[in-house]
Amino acid sequence: MPVRPRSAARQQNTAGIAARWNLAMAEAAKAPGWVLSLPIVLILADLTLEIALPRDVAAGFLLTVLPVVVAFGMRPFLVGISTVGAIGLQVLLAAEAGHLAEKHHVWVYAATALAGAMGAALSWQRLRQDRDLVRVRTIAETLQRTVLRPVPARVGGLRAAGLYRPAQADVAIGGDLYEICETRFGTRVLLGDVRGKGLDAVRTVADVLGAFRATAHETASLAEVAELLDRYVRRAAAEYGDDELFVTAVLLQHHEETGHYELVNRGHLAPMLLTPTDVRPVDCPEYLPLGLGHLSPAPAADRPTGRTPLRPGHTLVLLTDGVSEARDHTGTFYPLADRLAALRTITPDAVVAFLDQDVRAYAGPLTDDLAVLALSPAALPH
Repeated sequence: MPVRPRSAARQQNTAGIAARWNLAMAEAAKAPGWVLSLPIVLILADLTLEIALPRDVAAGFLLTVLPVVVAFGMRPFLVGISTVGAIGLQVLLAAEAGHLAEKHHVWVYAATALAGAMGAALSWQRLRQDRDLVRVRTIAETLQRTVLRPVPARVGGLRAAGLYRPAQADVAIGGDLYEICETRFGTRVLLGDVRGKGLDAVRTVADVLGAFRATAHETASLAEVAELLDRYVRRAAAEYGDDELFVTAVLLQHHEETGHYELVNRGHLAPMLLTPTDVRPVDCPEYLPLGLGHLSPAPAADRPTGRTPLRPGHTLVLLTDGVSEARDHTGTFYPLADRLAALRTITPDAVVAFLDQDVRAYAGPLTDDLAVLALSPAALPH
């Protein structure tokens, strides 16, 4: 009877060690190759010195730093194994040289054990920071999906595709914004760019999108939606103490029944219309950006919005200046119209995929946030 508990405990310990080993191997596989190669390089260098130096010299002192090197890419469990292995190899090399019990070799063993303890602590801290980083990234991605919702493949009478690239690769949201939603008044779209960068710009992005989502479903006039957003940005500027806060934006409303769309341009880039034979900016009156509308001499009621047909086979592209003002190494702006004119397929997905790759290939790393929405009719109008 006593044998069975000992056998079960031994099996449990063996399973625990195997589990830790598998976890350590999986963690090590995530590390860059050059990090994993450093311990091997160090061991080979030590053995090379052992061969090159006179026989009475033990070169195992190089192995003292092995546990710390292992800690850069592996878990504490492997750091402990490397520490035991390093001390064992040092003992063998010292014994072969006849210096096994000499004081300076004993201190090398002790230093290696200390390095192992420090390496294990370093590895544990690195893993904790990695977990914290994953948690932060998860929160950031959740925030991005909440603030900047994914663009639906179809909404109302439109097929749609979107692209969002913040200039800072480690930041999920920048100063550009977009939203597309189906309302009782038609499909409504907002794309804009907040003046400034950093957390203040992100806060304004979240505020403006929240205001648009609230007003888009309750206000019949697209121009009035723009005016409500204008007053909202003005109040936000007063609240934040930022007299220079404004948002350039394009608002669009598409009527599925007629196939027509309306545009309100508040200081933003004109949308581009792609047809099978032509690429041109959409002719639309331009007014002051959101937050600065009170400076305009024309009353809000006198700011017209035109209705233009969006025909099957045509694609409307709304974008921020992260595209149009991207520069190559000579300082030349990205030739947007020429590049789009060379496209053979102008469906929303194709246009967005092309701009995503072509802008970065032309300009290299982004220096400004980039947002694109591409829209085309989903079906013939009734």
